[in-house]
Amino acid sequence: MKNLFVGNLAFSTTEDALRELFSPFGEVQQIRIMTDRDTGKSRGFAFVEMVQDDAAAKAIATLNGKEFGGRALTINEARPRPERSGGFRPGGGGFGGKRRGGRDDSRGPRAPREPRW
Repeated sequence: MKNLFVGNLAFSTTEDALRELFSPFGEVQQIRIMTDRDTGKSRGFAFVEMVQDDAAAKAIATLNGKEFGGRALTINEARPRPERSGGFRPGGGGFGGKRRGGRDDSRGPRAPREPRW
């Protein structure tokens, strides 16, 4: 099974439209159009999972750069997601203790400087 990244989608693209586009190349297992978690609107890309690897390769070769919904598609094999560690991370950033810097007015007013010229 191959997972394909489909980028530069029109925001109005539906799952059915993608299934129709990819099914001539082979059986489509799953389609996930990525949406914004706050608005629920499409983020302009999707993942299409195809059953046969050779069908996925044909789809990439044929559809990459093809115009669909008024936009040139970007299609390639999806990269696996990097592992995300959950929970607390020890030794994180942060700046503890006293901070020094800036002006130190505790020494009193400065004497006027002589001009440099």
